[in-house]
Amino acid sequence: MVITPHNDDTIAAIATPIGTGGLAIIRISGSKTLEIVDKIFKSKHDTDELKSWHIYLGNLFDKKDIIDEVTVSFYRSPRSYTTEDIVEIGCHGGIFVARRILDVILENGARLAEPGEFTKRAFINGRIDLSQAEAVADLIHSKTEISRNISLKHMEGQLYEKIERIRNELIDILSLLEIELDFSEEDIEFVERENFIIKLNHTIEEIEHLINSYSTGKIIKEGINLIIIGKRNVGKSSLLNALLREDRAIVTEIPGTTRDVLEEQLDIKGILFNVIDTAGIAETDDPVEKEGIKRTHGKIERANIVIHVLDFSNTLTKEDQSIISKVESLSNQKGLKIISVINKIDLDKKIEIEKISYFENNIPIVRTSAKTFAGIDDLEDMLYQKAFEGENKYNTSDVIITKKRHVEALKKCSGSLKRALKTSQTGLSSEFISVDLREALDSLGEIIGIVTNEDILKNIFEKFCIGK
Repeated sequence: MVITPHNDDTIAAIATPIGTGGLAIIRISGSKTLEIVDKIFKSKHDTDELKSWHIYLGNLFDKKDIIDEVTVSFYRSPRSYTTEDIVEIGCHGGIFVARRILDVILENGARLAEPGEFTKRAFINGRIDLSQAEAVADLIHSKTEISRNISLKHMEGQLYEKIERIRNELIDILSLLEIELDFSEEDIEFVERENFIIKLNHTIEEIEHLINSYSTGKIIKEGINLIIIGKRNVGKSSLLNALLREDRAIVTEIPGTTRDVLEEQLDIKGILFNVIDTAGIAETDDPVEKEGIKRTHGKIERANIVIHVLDFSNTLTKEDQSIISKVESLSNQKGLKIISVINKIDLDKKIEIEKISYFENNIPIVRTSAKTFAGIDDLEDMLYQKAFEGENKYNTSDVIITKKRHVEALKKCSGSLKRALKTSQTGLSSEFISVDLREALDSLGEIIGIVTNEDILKNIFEKFCIGK
């Protein structure tokens, strides 16, 4: 389906976050861009027209009133982000000035851009494919170095090149099968079935490898839900502060200081951990503490990794054993990843480590002192290791799938290819194989935008910020 832009609309938007700052940028794209700028901007240097890839200093006017001293950068079609004429106006920061300039631009013939419309036009006009457009948003929202790297590689076309290569191989095979159909009466075989099966198996392996990378990609993009649990006063909040390297959680000698869940984000070796510090799990009559403990249990159910904190300087209690039993049960039933942390190793030892059943279940135990930071690096290493436990090892050279939309399309493609393989092995005619290959091609086309529709585009671009 061919998607066309809104006629010849010229669009404009503020491309920088609204608020107090040194500078703001307003973008204009479309056929009326130069006409609008000519009405409202006067350069301090004599010039008959703006030259592409030049920056001009001057004043921006609302009729006869100067709004601000600005810079204007012009990018002539087709060598621009949208492939249309684009102007970027740099003005002084702040809420009022940028909005006043935008209002003047709109009054002179532009309309306000929809979320992601600049990038949508770049896609529609053929400058980037759909996977690259999605990577733009991912790059903007990336929170770690690894997620940034993957988004950047997708923006540069790494995923597109992989998908396009597989598509071209399938198109070559499909073309030969179509020729076979034209010569069906002569019983000529243009595609040798044994080689066809070998190639198809190889392609299926490539697709499955991409599908399997999604579990790793999801971790990199969305992060790991990490919850810290334990009875009161074992040092959960101190451990969180040590991991964050700042005093984020309130820490006192009074048991039960944390009465609600506290959420923070932590970057360990490029992986995002959504860390939750919880109220101590204990029997209590305090209604506030009860609610905090209730929320703790809810968070445990949704966690990927649980850190269970024990106190090195105290003997094991029934509360400790009760929590141990609960997390072991979750580990066995739901595959929850557990790390046991014995905290406060800077104090005298009283804990009976031999009584901790974790030893029997191969659950790792890390000894730490949140006060002196002893063992914190070891804990971070263990968290990183646990994050990818059971997953494909992350390799910087691999193409990693990070979007559910992409993995669903790949699964459809794999299903179609497997049907084509089965059809070929059973000796059915090329016509049936061709149907399956076309479906596989359509599924791959959905990823890079060769096959698409307005609903898919709306769902993708409405998540962008206005101005991008």
